[in-house]
Order: sequence, then structure tokens, then C-alpha cells
Amino acid sequence: MPVDLLSQPLQFVKGVGPRRSADLERVGLLTVEDLLLRFPLRYENRAGLTPMAALRPGHTATVVGEVLSSGIRPTRRPGFRLFEVVVRDASGAVRAVFPNQSFLKDVFHAQQQVVLYGPLEYRSGGLQFTNPEYEIVRGDGDDPDDAHVHTGRIVPIYEKVGSVTPRMQRSLVHQLLAQLPDEVMDPVPAAVRQGLSLPTRRDAILHTHFPPADTSVDDLNAFRTEAQRRLIFEEFFLFQAGLVLRKRRHADVRKTRAVQVDDRIREAARKALPFKLTPGQKVALREIVTDMQRPEPMHRLLQGDVGAGKTVVALLAALVAMENGFQVAFMAPTEILADQHYMTIRRLLEHTRFRVASLTGSLTAARKRAALAEIASGTTNLVVGTHALVEGAVEFRDLGLVVIDEQHRFGVMQRATLRGKGQQPDVLVMTATPIPRTLALTAFGDLDVSVIRDLPPGRQPIRTVARPESRRDEIYQLVRKELEQGRQAYVVYPLVEESEKVDLRAATEMAETLQTEVFPDYRVALLHGKMKADDKEQVMAGFARGDVHVLAATTVVEVGVDVANATIMVVEHAERFGLSQLHQLRGRVGRGAHASTCVLVYQAPLTEQGQARITTLTDTNDGFVIAERDLDIRGPGDFFGTRQSGLPTLRVGDLVRDHVMMEEARREAVNWLDDPARSKPLVEFLSANWAQRFGLVGIG
Repeated sequence: MPVDLLSQPLQFVKGVGPRRSADLERVGLLTVEDLLLRFPLRYENRAGLTPMAALRPGHTATVVGEVLSSGIRPTRRPGFRLFEVVVRDASGAVRAVFPNQSFLKDVFHAQQQVVLYGPLEYRSGGLQFTNPEYEIVRGDGDDPDDAHVHTGRIVPIYEKVGSVTPRMQRSLVHQLLAQLPDEVMDPVPAAVRQGLSLPTRRDAILHTHFPPADTSVDDLNAFRTEAQRRLIFEEFFLFQAGLVLRKRRHADVRKTRAVQVDDRIREAARKALPFKLTPGQKVALREIVTDMQRPEPMHRLLQGDVGAGKTVVALLAALVAMENGFQVAFMAPTEILADQHYMTIRRLLEHTRFRVASLTGSLTAARKRAALAEIASGTTNLVVGTHALVEGAVEFRDLGLVVIDEQHRFGVMQRATLRGKGQQPDVLVMTATPIPRTLALTAFGDLDVSVIRDLPPGRQPIRTVARPESRRDEIYQLVRKELEQGRQAYVVYPLVEESEKVDLRAATEMAETLQTEVFPDYRVALLHGKMKADDKEQVMAGFARGDVHVLAATTVVEVGVDVANATIMVVEHAERFGLSQLHQLRGRVGRGAHASTCVLVYQAPLTEQGQARITTLTDTNDGFVIAERDLDIRGPGDFFGTRQSGLPTLRVGDLVRDHVMMEEARREAVNWLDDPARSKPLVEFLSANWAQRFGLVGIG
């Protein structure tokens, strides 16, 4: 057997074939190593199977037996049928019922040996499984010797992949493990393994799939055995080593010229933006400007809760760059946010000599040509735009600073492309979604981090209440009370891609109802992302001036809208929003000196997850606490709402479950890479494999 078994393509493995190979490839399994580093979903102890005579209602059990009979049973409900199978062992028999799954008549046959797993209950005078998990262990024509792989031991249960069933995967993995060479290439250095008392890679792979008989099934299902933890550590160690290496290579790059800061520039910035900064803003600005004066390019993340004043800090950094003769690019994830930033920045800089331009996808061809020419010539000092800024046609004369807002909505590749528009410009990425430490070590592990935790003086905590739809009159009375005091209000509607047209129509109809029936004495306006740019700007400007009293909007107001006189927000169907999104929305009020309220309107009954989100919002205003809870509720894959967020593609590790190990892996990676001589083999391995392995931009 060749030593390079792990690198062998799965399509050439006995028993795989073209169809199964294609199904495995669709989930990223191309080689033997890919398959062996894919953890089972869970484990069952089929060595301690429950005899059927010992089954009890209310218990969850695994049984193995022979199919006695199977068939479809009609019910009194029209069109509703039950597939029923009776399985027996030496002690007795049990029935399994599968509602409306007639296709199983082609799966189960008499004399097959099958495994059933699930809870038991009394139904129709007898004990039964309802919709249990099942597996055909052996049918006619199967190899009887293969049964020991699937029963009589602790058995790994894999997720089905297309035509590849859990049983097929188990047989395939078992076959491959039998061919593993005695020595398996291990990317974790021996000294690191020994220092942490980690098992060998070969033993870890073997015992993760087919654990020894005395292994705790509870530990296996919690992914806490030595073998599992060793493979999780390996993945995290390689990922963190790649990030550390990428960060250190950034530090080896040199800018064409660094920013200079003197009293003239400090005074110019103070005159242009005469804001009283909070202590947190001052610290963040000092860290950013210090980076800008270094010979290597800045790569910094600026975190701050909603309303912390990140834009002001970024704009002061932009003024420092422009006073040094550099151009600045300011990128936002959506056109409406780019428009809002453009209007805000243009207003703040209107008394300076610097020219601000907008570059978004909705510009007419003529306006876009003119804007591109002015950017290329250097006439434009600061350009605000969307992903249009990374298009090939955009050229800068001397780009010195790139500011990327709401970084988590952009792919890492877009960040790298925009950076490539200049001669190694400084890069500042910002987020108003506080990043839990675990994710900060992954999505932003190659960046230095600044955090603004305080809020501008005078801001009051926002009172958050939850109300069912049935109390709508009470909700509208709260809004009316604020309007009577000369304040303004938001009413926000969900807009979900799958039902966008329906949602938009509902928002439009609700805005009309608010205007004609609920608040006829006040002006109500509708704002949504499908409106033309000029129309959106007109509505937002009217709300900012106070001409519009109630802004009925979709989630386009999530970030960027800043009206200090708005003191109440009503969020319709709050159960449809994510926790971080609800927190972002809430941050649109409470931006002035007046007490503010956010009302979360929900449709009862709430799901357990919906209740958890709403309870969290009513309990705390701290965005960092909310981010941690959101990560616990939703998991890392959905935290940012996109797979293009810079999160790595992980095979075995879980960013929530294994967060302590991620920090340990970071420490070990930094320590190992501090010695260039000993770390050379690891660096070569990472350079060849890291980008493809983790689905991210390379470390070079």
C-alpha cells in the first residue's frame, strides 16, 4: 500500500465510483484524508444493545433485529398513510412506524438485519418507535463478516452525503483505516505534541472513527475524547499558524511613504471635526494614527458598539491621510449605507479643501465616467462607495488609506483587492457588530484590534420592551406620546429574501395604514432598499430635518441613519430578526439626549430560539454581551450571515464548543513560529496547503 494513501483521490478508492465521488466532492471531500478528518455526527454503543423484551416507554434505545414484516397501513385521515415494520430479536419484537413515508416499502424487506434508534412510546395498545433512525445492517447478498463493523461495538454515525449512506461511509472508513501505514505524516511538530501529551495522528484518526470498547459514549458525543481533541487541536494549530504567518508577512511589506503628523495637521483635524472625543475614541485614534506613521501598512480592526462614534474616528484618520496628500477610499456593504456615509462625510468636510465623491452601482454611465476620471487624477480626495470600488476600472492616483465599514459583510478577497488599488495603503476595517473573542481570533486573526467601549456623553440607555401583536393599541399609544412631545419614530419591517415581494408589499400597506388610520395628523414616509437613490435620499433628508415624523422602513435603517430626535422604534415581527440585527436596529434610537424606547413586537407563540433572542435584548444593552449570546444561539456559521465573511472552513473544530482550544492553539503557534529555524517545515507546509485547506486568501 502506498505511503501517500491520505492524498489519494476518493474517486480511485475501491467501492466509491463516479457517482459517490461526485456526491462526496460536493461537500468538500476529495481525498482519503478529507474523509478521515470528517468527524461522525454522533456515536451509538451497539455493544450494549437493549433486548426488545427490556424496552420501556419514554426511554431512548438502540435495538438490532431481523425484519419480520413490513407494509403500508391506511389511516382514517384521507391521504395519510403509515409505513410499519416489525423487527424481532431472540427476546421479543417491536414495531416501528414511519408517517407518510411509503417509499420505505422499497427499503425494508423480510429477513434483513436492521438497527433502530429513537424514543419509545405506547401507541395503539403496544410499544413502538415513531420515525426512528434506522440502518440496514445486512441484507440478502451482503457479506456477513461486514456486520461486525456496524454492530457489537461503539459505532460512528455519519451524516448522509447524497447517495452515500452512513452505513456506506462506515464501511469505507473502516476499509481505509485498515490500510493506514504505520507512519502517518503529522503537520503538528513533535515537540508541540509531546509538550501537550497528544496521541499520534494515526491513533487519533483510528480512535475517532472506531473508539476502543471502554471509551465513554458521552465523551465521544461531546467531542471530548483524547483522539478527537487531538484532531481539533491540529486543525486550530494549523489555522492559527497560518494567520500568524500572514500577519508577520504583512509586517515585512513596506509602504512607499508613511504618514507624517505635526502640529499643523493636528490643528487642521481639530478645526475640521471639532468633536469632543470620548476616552475610548481617543485611544482608538491614537492607535490608528500611530500605525499610519509606521513604515509597514496598517491592518487594524476598529470595534465599537452601536453609536460608539467609529465613523468620527475613521474620518479623523482620513483627514490625517489627506493632509499628507493621500487619497482615501471608504467602502460600505450596501448602497444605502454608502449614500448615508457620503452625505455625512460631505457635510462634515464641506468647510475643508477636500473633495468627496460617491461611487455606487446606480450611478449613470456619464456620472460614473466623470467620477472615475476625478479619482484617477487625484482631484477627488475621498471616495465613498460600495463593492464598485474594487472593480477593475477604478484607479487611484495615490491611495493611502482604505476604510471598510461593516467588514463582516465583505469577503476577504474584496478586502485584498481594494488594498491592491494603492501602493500598500493602510487598511482600517470597522464593525458595529461586536465580535466575540473566538471569532476575532478567526475572521480577524491577522488584524490588530482597537475597541471603543464607551458611548458619547449624554447618551442614555435604551429601554427595550417586548409586546405581542395583540397589544398593538398600547404600542401605538407609546409612539403617539413621543410624537406629541415633538419626537420622531421608526417602524421597522422584516425583509427576508425568500419572501421579499410579500414582505415589501406588507411594509407598503402598513405604511399606508399608519398614515391614514393610526397617525393621520403626522407625516409618515416609507423607506426601502428597492427605491431609487434620489428617492431614498429625499426621504432620509426629510426625516433628518424633522419634516417626516414616522419613518416606516425595512432593515435599510439597520446601520448609518443618525437622527438624534428619533426616540422610539417599533420592530415588527421581531422574532424573524437575528440578535445582532435587532441590536443594530435598536441603535438607531438613543442617539440624542432624550430617553428612548425600543418595542419588539412578536407573533405568539415564540420558538425557544425566538424567546432567547428577545429576552436577551430586553435584559441588556451591551453589544459585547449580546454578541456572545448570539454566537451561542446561532453558531459561528450564521453569526455573520454569510460564508464569505472570512471564517475558515473547519472540518472538526467548532468555534463555540472548542473556543478554549482555539486560544491554546494560538499560543502554541506563536511560540513555535518565533524560532525560524525549527519552524521551517511548518512554514513550507502552510505555504503549500493553508489557503486551499481553510478556504481563505493565502498567507503569501
